[in-house]
Amino acid sequence: MEALMAWLEGSLLGQAMRESSVWTYGVVNLFHILGISTLFGSVLVLDLRLLGAWRAIPLSSITRATVPISKIGFSIAIISGICLITTNATEYVGNLFLLIKFPAIGAGILNVALLSRMRAWRERDQRTLTQQEERQLALFGGVSVICWLTAITAGRMIAYW
Repeated sequence: MEALMAWLEGSLLGQAMRESSVWTYGVVNLFHILGISTLFGSVLVLDLRLLGAWRAIPLSSITRATVPISKIGFSIAIISGICLITTNATEYVGNLFLLIKFPAIGAGILNVALLSRMRAWRERDQRTLTQQEERQLALFGGVSVICWLTAITAGRMIAYW
């Protein structure tokens, strides 16, 4: 981990982040917050639907809106997050909250990957799902909320420890 963080900090991106104007870090941080809020806002709407909220609205209608938005938010959060961490990556070595944040993000991504492989998810636009399938999707929605809330909370705590 130390070698990776030293490499990140010493990279051209790390140098550029440190040597740029004082506004650069602030603007990149703003983009990170916007990316996270876009990701989590859209994911939360979808997860709440998977957990049983707004059953009158077809799942396919919610996914058409939330999935593309969540991808955009995730991309912005990842790109800006990499920029932010390169600024002083070696200071984060051993940070407990960083060690929580990254696995939580990984678990969130794994949850999405597994969900996308489910027959019920792939066929949500073509047919009515069974109650058992709805329960399975609800489980994925619950795991998703836990993963992303954990990642966001840990990420926020990094600044304080």
